[in-house]
Amino acid sequence: MKIPRLYTLCTLLLAAIVSLWPQHASAQDEALLQRYRGARQRVSGGLMNIRPDSLPAYRDTLPSGLDSLMIAADSVLASAADSLAALDIVEADTMAAADTLAKRHRSKFGEFIMPDSMSLSRMCWMSTVLPGYGQVYNKQYWKLPILYGLAGASLGLFISENKKYKPLKREFDMLTDQGLNRTPELDALQTRMIRSNTRRQIYLGTMLASYIYFIGDAAVNYTTNDVSRVKKATTLSTICPGAGQIYNRSYWKVPFVIGGFASMIYCIDWNNRGYKRFQKAYALLADYEANPDKYPDGPTDEFRGRYSMTFIKNLKDSYRRNRDLCIIITAGVYILQIIDAHVDAHLKDYDISDDLTFNIEPLIQYNYVPMQGDRAMYGFNIRLNF
Repeated sequence: MKIPRLYTLCTLLLAAIVSLWPQHASAQDEALLQRYRGARQRVSGGLMNIRPDSLPAYRDTLPSGLDSLMIAADSVLASAADSLAALDIVEADTMAAADTLAKRHRSKFGEFIMPDSMSLSRMCWMSTVLPGYGQVYNKQYWKLPILYGLAGASLGLFISENKKYKPLKREFDMLTDQGLNRTPELDALQTRMIRSNTRRQIYLGTMLASYIYFIGDAAVNYTTNDVSRVKKATTLSTICPGAGQIYNRSYWKVPFVIGGFASMIYCIDWNNRGYKRFQKAYALLADYEANPDKYPDGPTDEFRGRYSMTFIKNLKDSYRRNRDLCIIITAGVYILQIIDAHVDAHLKDYDISDDLTFNIEPLIQYNYVPMQGDRAMYGFNIRLNF
Protein backbone atom coordinates (compact mmCIF):
# COMPACT_ATOMS: atom_id res chain seq x y z
CA MET A 1 0.00 0.00 0.00
CA LYS A 2 1.44 3.41 -0.96
CA ILE A 3 1.86 5.77 2.07
CA PRO A 4 1.43 9.53 1.42
CA ARG A 5 4.89 11.05 1.61
CA LEU A 6 3.89 14.41 3.18
CA TYR A 7 2.10 12.72 6.05
CA THR A 8 5.06 10.40 6.65
CA LEU A 9 7.56 13.29 6.63
CA CYS A 10 5.56 15.38 9.13
CA THR A 11 5.14 12.41 11.45
CA LEU A 12 8.85 11.59 11.46
CA LEU A 13 9.81 15.27 12.05
CA LEU A 14 7.44 15.65 15.01
CA ALA A 15 8.65 12.40 16.59
CA ALA A 16 12.27 13.52 16.25
CA ILE A 17 11.61 16.90 17.86
CA VAL A 18 9.80 15.32 20.77
CA SER A 19 12.50 12.68 21.30
CA LEU A 20 15.59 14.87 20.87
CA TRP A 21 14.52 18.06 22.69
CA PRO A 22 14.84 16.68 26.24
CA GLN A 23 18.33 15.30 25.49
CA HIS A 24 19.84 18.59 24.24
CA ALA A 25 17.95 21.43 25.93
CA SER A 26 15.89 20.12 28.83
CA ALA A 27 18.64 19.72 31.47
CA GLN A 28 20.28 23.06 30.75
CA ASP A 29 17.01 25.00 30.74
CA GLU A 30 15.82 23.35 33.96
CA ALA A 31 19.01 24.34 35.78
CA LEU A 32 18.69 27.92 34.53
CA LEU A 33 15.08 28.14 35.62
CA GLN A 34 15.85 26.73 39.08
CA ARG A 35 18.55 29.38 39.44
CA TYR A 36 16.19 32.28 39.00
CA ARG A 37 13.03 30.68 40.37
CA GLY A 38 11.84 31.62 43.82
CA ALA A 39 10.89 29.16 46.55
CA ARG A 40 7.21 29.70 46.03
CA GLN A 41 7.29 30.50 42.37
CA ARG A 42 5.02 28.32 40.25
CA VAL A 43 5.28 27.73 36.51
CA SER A 44 1.92 27.49 34.73
CA GLY A 45 1.56 26.56 31.10
CA GLY A 46 5.34 26.59 30.50
CA LEU A 47 5.67 30.35 31.33
CA MET A 48 7.46 31.95 34.27
CA ASN A 49 8.43 35.39 35.48
CA ILE A 50 12.11 36.15 35.03
CA ARG A 51 13.89 39.16 36.32
CA PRO A 52 15.08 41.55 33.64
CA ASP A 53 18.68 41.34 34.74
CA SER A 54 18.76 37.57 34.14
CA LEU A 55 17.23 37.75 30.62
CA PRO A 56 20.54 38.24 28.75
CA ALA A 57 21.99 35.13 30.34
CA TYR A 58 18.98 33.15 29.31
CA ARG A 59 19.12 34.54 25.81
CA ASP A 60 22.72 33.39 25.50
CA THR A 61 21.71 29.81 26.05
CA LEU A 62 19.02 29.82 23.30
CA PRO A 63 21.31 29.72 20.25
CA SER A 64 23.04 26.57 21.39
CA GLY A 65 19.71 24.86 21.97
CA LEU A 66 18.36 26.00 18.62
CA ASP A 67 21.50 24.87 16.84
CA SER A 68 21.19 21.46 18.44
CA LEU A 69 17.55 21.33 17.42
CA MET A 70 18.34 22.29 13.79
CA ILE A 71 21.10 19.70 13.62
CA ALA A 72 18.68 17.07 14.92
CA ALA A 73 16.01 18.20 12.46
CA ASP A 74 18.51 17.95 9.60
CA SER A 75 19.43 14.46 10.73
CA VAL A 76 15.76 13.46 10.91
CA LEU A 77 15.09 14.91 7.46
CA ALA A 78 18.05 13.03 6.02
CA SER A 79 16.82 9.81 7.63
CA ALA A 80 13.32 10.45 6.33
CA ALA A 81 14.65 11.09 2.81
CA ASP A 82 16.63 7.85 2.97
CA SER A 83 13.54 6.01 4.16
CA LEU A 84 11.41 7.46 1.37
CA ALA A 85 14.10 6.59 -1.20
CA ALA A 86 14.21 3.04 0.13
CA LEU A 87 10.41 2.94 -0.01
CA ASP A 88 10.49 4.08 -3.66
CA ILE A 89 13.04 1.39 -4.49
CA VAL A 90 10.93 -1.29 -2.83
CA GLU A 91 7.81 -0.02 -4.57
CA ALA A 92 9.57 0.06 -7.93
CA ASP A 93 10.91 -3.46 -7.39
CA THR A 94 7.43 -4.66 -6.43
CA MET A 95 5.84 -3.13 -9.52
CA ALA A 96 8.59 -4.54 -11.74
CA ALA A 97 8.10 -8.00 -10.24
CA ALA A 98 4.34 -7.75 -10.79
CA ASP A 99 4.84 -6.67 -14.39
CA THR A 100 7.30 -9.49 -14.97
CA LEU A 101 4.89 -12.03 -13.48
CA ALA A 102 2.02 -10.71 -15.58
CA LYS A 103 4.14 -10.85 -18.72
CA ARG A 104 5.23 -14.38 -17.85
CA HIS A 105 1.62 -15.54 -17.47
CA ARG A 106 0.73 -13.67 -20.65
CA SER A 107 3.53 -15.31 -22.59
CA LYS A 108 2.62 -18.81 -21.48
CA PHE A 109 -1.15 -18.80 -21.79
CA GLY A 110 -2.44 -15.54 -23.23
CA GLU A 111 -0.07 -15.43 -26.18
CA PHE A 112 -1.11 -18.92 -27.20
CA ILE A 113 -4.86 -18.48 -26.81
CA MET A 114 -5.29 -14.82 -27.78
CA PRO A 115 -2.07 -13.47 -29.36
CA ASP A 116 -1.78 -9.94 -30.68
CA SER A 117 -1.25 -11.28 -34.17
CA MET A 118 -1.97 -14.63 -35.82
CA SER A 119 -2.39 -15.99 -39.32
CA LEU A 120 -5.77 -16.37 -40.97
CA SER A 121 -5.44 -20.15 -41.24
CA ARG A 122 -4.64 -20.50 -37.52
CA MET A 123 -7.64 -18.41 -36.54
CA CYS A 124 -9.89 -20.60 -38.73
CA TRP A 125 -8.50 -23.76 -37.13
CA MET A 126 -9.04 -22.29 -33.65
CA SER A 127 -12.61 -21.36 -34.64
CA THR A 128 -13.15 -24.93 -35.83
CA VAL A 129 -12.08 -26.36 -32.46
CA LEU A 130 -13.66 -23.57 -30.35
CA PRO A 131 -16.84 -22.27 -32.04
CA GLY A 132 -17.10 -18.52 -31.55
CA TYR A 133 -13.35 -18.00 -31.10
CA GLY A 134 -13.13 -15.96 -34.29
CA GLN A 135 -15.88 -13.59 -33.15
CA VAL A 136 -14.10 -13.07 -29.80
CA TYR A 137 -10.79 -12.42 -31.57
CA ASN A 138 -12.45 -9.95 -33.95
CA LYS A 139 -14.23 -8.34 -30.95
CA GLN A 140 -17.70 -9.01 -32.38
CA TYR A 141 -19.19 -10.35 -29.18
CA TRP A 142 -22.80 -9.64 -30.19
CA LYS A 143 -22.66 -12.54 -32.66
CA LEU A 144 -21.98 -15.14 -29.96
CA PRO A 145 -25.61 -15.41 -28.73
CA ILE A 146 -26.71 -16.00 -32.33
CA LEU A 147 -24.09 -18.73 -32.81
CA TYR A 148 -24.74 -20.61 -29.61
CA GLY A 149 -28.50 -20.01 -29.73
CA LEU A 150 -28.99 -21.36 -33.26
CA ALA A 151 -26.47 -24.18 -33.00
CA GLY A 152 -27.63 -25.18 -29.51
CA ALA A 153 -31.32 -25.17 -30.44
CA SER A 154 -30.64 -27.22 -33.59
CA LEU A 155 -28.54 -29.70 -31.63
CA GLY A 156 -31.23 -30.09 -28.98
CA LEU A 157 -33.95 -30.69 -31.59
CA PHE A 158 -31.72 -33.17 -33.40
CA ILE A 159 -31.08 -35.16 -30.23
CA SER A 160 -34.80 -35.18 -29.39
CA GLU A 161 -35.81 -36.31 -32.89
CA ASN A 162 -33.03 -38.89 -33.00
CA LYS A 163 -34.48 -40.52 -29.88
CA LYS A 164 -37.78 -40.92 -31.75
CA TYR A 165 -36.14 -42.17 -34.93
CA LYS A 166 -34.00 -44.93 -33.46
CA PRO A 167 -36.88 -47.09 -32.10
CA LEU A 168 -38.69 -46.80 -35.43
CA LYS A 169 -35.54 -47.80 -37.30
CA ARG A 170 -34.96 -50.82 -35.03
CA GLU A 171 -38.55 -51.97 -35.47
CA PHE A 172 -38.36 -51.54 -39.24
CA ASP A 173 -35.07 -53.49 -39.44
CA MET A 174 -36.51 -56.28 -37.30
CA LEU A 175 -39.54 -56.65 -39.58
CA THR A 176 -37.57 -56.47 -42.82
CA ASP A 177 -34.97 -58.96 -41.61
CA GLN A 178 -37.73 -61.57 -41.47
CA GLY A 179 -39.04 -60.69 -44.93
CA LEU A 180 -39.78 -57.80 -47.26
CA ASN A 181 -43.43 -58.57 -47.82
CA ARG A 182 -45.32 -55.28 -47.99
CA THR A 183 -48.02 -54.95 -45.35
CA PRO A 184 -50.07 -51.91 -44.21
CA GLU A 185 -48.30 -51.99 -40.85
CA LEU A 186 -44.87 -51.99 -42.50
CA ASP A 187 -45.85 -49.16 -44.84
CA ALA A 188 -47.15 -47.03 -41.95
CA LEU A 189 -44.01 -47.72 -39.93
CA GLN A 190 -41.80 -46.81 -42.86
CA THR A 191 -43.71 -43.56 -43.41
CA ARG A 192 -43.24 -42.49 -39.79
CA MET A 193 -39.58 -43.45 -39.94
CA ILE A 194 -38.99 -41.43 -43.11
CA ARG A 195 -40.69 -38.34 -41.68
CA SER A 196 -38.73 -38.56 -38.46
CA ASN A 197 -35.49 -39.03 -40.39
CA THR A 198 -36.28 -36.01 -42.58
CA ARG A 199 -36.80 -33.76 -39.56
CA ARG A 200 -33.64 -35.14 -37.99
CA GLN A 201 -31.59 -34.35 -41.08
CA ILE A 202 -33.02 -30.80 -41.27
CA TYR A 203 -32.01 -30.11 -37.66
CA LEU A 204 -28.56 -31.58 -38.24
CA GLY A 205 -28.11 -29.56 -41.43
CA THR A 206 -29.14 -26.34 -39.64
CA MET A 207 -26.62 -26.97 -36.89
CA LEU A 208 -23.79 -27.67 -39.37
CA ALA A 209 -24.75 -24.65 -41.49
CA SER A 210 -24.62 -22.29 -38.50
CA TYR A 211 -21.31 -23.81 -37.40
CA ILE A 212 -19.75 -23.40 -40.85
CA TYR A 213 -21.21 -19.91 -41.31
CA PHE A 214 -19.58 -18.53 -38.18
CA ILE A 215 -16.18 -19.95 -39.17
CA GLY A 216 -16.51 -18.20 -42.53
CA ASP A 217 -17.73 -15.02 -40.86
CA ALA A 218 -14.61 -14.97 -38.68
CA ALA A 219 -12.44 -15.30 -41.79
CA VAL A 220 -14.27 -12.52 -43.67
CA ASN A 221 -14.02 -10.04 -40.78
CA TYR A 222 -10.37 -10.86 -39.99
CA THR A 223 -8.40 -7.58 -40.12
CA THR A 224 -5.43 -8.10 -37.76
CA ASN A 225 -2.88 -8.76 -40.50
CA ASP A 226 -2.88 -7.67 -44.10
CA VAL A 227 -4.44 -10.68 -45.86
CA SER A 228 -4.83 -10.68 -49.63
CA ARG A 229 -8.13 -11.30 -51.36
CA VAL A 230 -6.65 -14.45 -52.88
CA LYS A 231 -6.02 -16.05 -49.50
CA LYS A 232 -9.42 -15.06 -48.16
CA ALA A 233 -11.22 -16.42 -51.21
CA THR A 234 -9.30 -19.70 -51.05
CA THR A 235 -9.93 -20.06 -47.31
CA LEU A 236 -13.66 -19.39 -47.68
CA SER A 237 -13.95 -21.95 -50.49
CA THR A 238 -12.21 -24.49 -48.29
CA ILE A 239 -14.60 -23.80 -45.41
CA CYS A 240 -17.79 -23.86 -47.48
CA PRO A 241 -18.19 -24.67 -51.20
CA GLY A 242 -19.35 -21.61 -53.11
CA ALA A 243 -18.31 -19.09 -50.43
CA GLY A 244 -15.16 -18.15 -52.36
CA GLN A 245 -17.21 -17.45 -55.50
CA ILE A 246 -19.53 -15.20 -53.47
CA TYR A 247 -16.53 -13.37 -52.00
CA ASN A 248 -15.14 -12.83 -55.52
CA ARG A 249 -18.61 -11.58 -56.60
CA SER A 250 -18.79 -14.24 -59.26
CA TYR A 251 -22.40 -14.96 -58.39
CA TRP A 252 -23.18 -16.72 -61.67
CA LYS A 253 -20.83 -19.56 -60.63
CA VAL A 254 -22.62 -20.23 -57.35
CA PRO A 255 -25.56 -22.19 -58.88
CA PHE A 256 -23.12 -24.47 -60.69
CA VAL A 257 -21.13 -25.17 -57.52
CA ILE A 258 -24.18 -25.69 -55.29
CA GLY A 259 -26.00 -27.61 -58.03
CA GLY A 260 -23.02 -29.89 -58.58
CA PHE A 261 -22.75 -30.66 -54.88
CA ALA A 262 -26.49 -31.21 -54.50
CA SER A 263 -26.54 -33.55 -57.49
CA MET A 264 -23.60 -35.55 -56.19
CA ILE A 265 -25.11 -35.84 -52.72
CA TYR A 266 -28.40 -37.02 -54.21
CA CYS A 267 -26.60 -39.61 -56.33
CA ILE A 268 -24.64 -40.84 -53.33
CA ASP A 269 -27.83 -41.23 -51.31
CA TRP A 270 -29.68 -42.90 -54.19
CA ASN A 271 -26.98 -45.46 -54.84
CA ASN A 272 -26.46 -46.08 -51.14
CA ARG A 273 -30.16 -46.87 -50.65
CA GLY A 274 -30.11 -49.15 -53.67
CA TYR A 275 -27.02 -50.91 -52.33
CA LYS A 276 -28.64 -51.51 -48.95
CA ARG A 277 -31.82 -52.72 -50.61
CA PHE A 278 -30.14 -55.37 -52.72
CA GLN A 279 -27.73 -56.25 -49.94
CA LYS A 280 -30.66 -57.20 -47.71
CA ALA A 281 -32.36 -59.10 -50.55
CA TYR A 282 -29.14 -60.97 -51.25
CA ALA A 283 -28.71 -61.86 -47.57
CA LEU A 284 -32.30 -63.19 -47.32
CA LEU A 285 -31.97 -65.19 -50.52
CA ALA A 286 -28.62 -66.64 -49.44
CA ASP A 287 -30.11 -67.66 -46.08
CA TYR A 288 -33.05 -69.29 -47.88
CA GLU A 289 -30.81 -71.34 -50.15
CA ALA A 290 -28.63 -72.38 -47.20
CA ASN A 291 -31.60 -73.31 -44.95
CA PRO A 292 -34.70 -74.00 -47.07
CA ASP A 293 -36.40 -75.81 -44.19
CA LYS A 294 -36.73 -72.55 -42.27
CA TYR A 295 -38.88 -71.00 -45.01
CA PRO A 296 -41.83 -73.28 -45.83
CA ASP A 297 -43.52 -70.47 -47.79
CA GLY A 298 -40.57 -69.90 -50.07
CA PRO A 299 -38.03 -67.06 -50.26
CA THR A 300 -38.80 -64.01 -48.16
CA ASP A 301 -36.76 -61.47 -50.09
CA GLU A 302 -38.37 -58.52 -51.83
CA PHE A 303 -38.51 -60.28 -55.21
CA ARG A 304 -39.89 -63.57 -53.81
CA GLY A 305 -37.22 -65.63 -55.62
CA ARG A 306 -37.84 -64.19 -59.10
CA TYR A 307 -34.16 -63.28 -59.48
CA SER A 308 -31.13 -65.43 -58.87
CA MET A 309 -28.47 -64.71 -56.32
CA THR A 310 -25.94 -63.89 -59.04
CA PHE A 311 -28.21 -61.26 -60.58
CA ILE A 312 -28.96 -59.64 -57.18
CA LYS A 313 -25.28 -59.70 -56.27
CA ASN A 314 -24.38 -57.93 -59.53
CA LEU A 315 -26.98 -55.24 -58.80
CA LYS A 316 -25.67 -54.84 -55.27
CA ASP A 317 -22.08 -54.45 -56.49
CA SER A 318 -23.17 -52.02 -59.21
CA TYR A 319 -24.90 -49.72 -56.71
CA ARG A 320 -21.91 -49.84 -54.41
CA ARG A 321 -19.51 -49.02 -57.25
CA ASN A 322 -21.67 -46.10 -58.39
CA ARG A 323 -21.87 -44.80 -54.81
CA ASP A 324 -18.09 -44.86 -54.40
CA LEU A 325 -17.63 -43.20 -57.80
CA CYS A 326 -20.03 -40.40 -56.82
CA ILE A 327 -18.04 -39.84 -53.61
CA ILE A 328 -14.85 -39.46 -55.67
CA ILE A 329 -16.56 -37.05 -58.08
CA THR A 330 -17.84 -35.00 -55.13
CA ALA A 331 -14.29 -34.68 -53.82
CA GLY A 332 -13.19 -33.59 -57.31
CA VAL A 333 -15.92 -30.92 -57.47
CA TYR A 334 -14.84 -29.66 -54.05
CA ILE A 335 -11.19 -29.32 -55.11
CA LEU A 336 -12.19 -27.78 -58.45
CA GLN A 337 -14.24 -25.00 -56.86
CA ILE A 338 -11.33 -24.16 -54.52
CA ILE A 339 -9.01 -23.84 -57.53
CA ASP A 340 -11.58 -21.73 -59.35
CA ALA A 341 -11.92 -19.32 -56.41
CA HIS A 342 -8.13 -19.05 -56.10
CA VAL A 343 -7.58 -18.32 -59.81
CA ASP A 344 -10.57 -15.97 -60.01
CA ALA A 345 -9.26 -13.92 -57.07
CA HIS A 346 -5.91 -13.58 -58.84
CA LEU A 347 -7.62 -12.39 -62.02
CA LYS A 348 -9.66 -9.83 -60.08
CA ASP A 349 -6.44 -8.00 -59.18
CA TYR A 350 -4.84 -8.47 -62.60
CA ASP A 351 -4.82 -5.18 -64.53
CA ILE A 352 -5.89 -5.76 -68.14
CA SER A 353 -5.72 -2.78 -70.47
CA ASP A 354 -8.60 -1.95 -72.79
CA ASP A 355 -6.15 -1.55 -75.66
CA LEU A 356 -5.96 -5.09 -77.03
CA THR A 357 -5.01 -4.64 -80.70
CA PHE A 358 -3.20 -6.60 -83.37
CA ASN A 359 -2.01 -4.55 -86.34
CA ILE A 360 -0.22 -5.54 -89.55
CA GLU A 361 1.41 -2.69 -91.55
CA PRO A 362 3.41 -2.70 -94.80
CA LEU A 363 7.11 -1.89 -94.55
CA ILE A 364 9.53 -0.44 -97.13
CA GLN A 365 13.12 -0.16 -95.97
CA TYR A 366 16.13 1.10 -97.98
CA ASN A 367 19.54 -0.45 -97.33
CA TYR A 368 22.84 0.68 -98.85
CA VAL A 369 24.72 -2.06 -100.68
CA PRO A 370 28.30 -1.38 -101.83
CA MET A 371 28.77 -1.18 -105.57
CA GLN A 372 24.97 -1.26 -105.98
CA GLY A 373 23.74 1.76 -104.08
CA ASP A 374 20.45 1.93 -102.16
CA ARG A 375 18.15 -1.02 -102.58
CA ALA A 376 14.57 -1.22 -101.39
CA MET A 377 13.36 -4.08 -99.18
CA TYR A 378 9.68 -4.82 -98.88
CA GLY A 379 7.92 -6.53 -95.96
CA PHE A 380 5.42 -5.91 -93.14
CA ASN A 381 5.35 -5.01 -89.43
CA ILE A 382 3.29 -6.83 -86.81
CA ARG A 383 2.28 -4.80 -83.74
CA LEU A 384 0.53 -6.36 -80.75
CA ASN A 385 -0.72 -4.24 -77.85
CA PHE A 386 -1.74 -5.98 -74.60
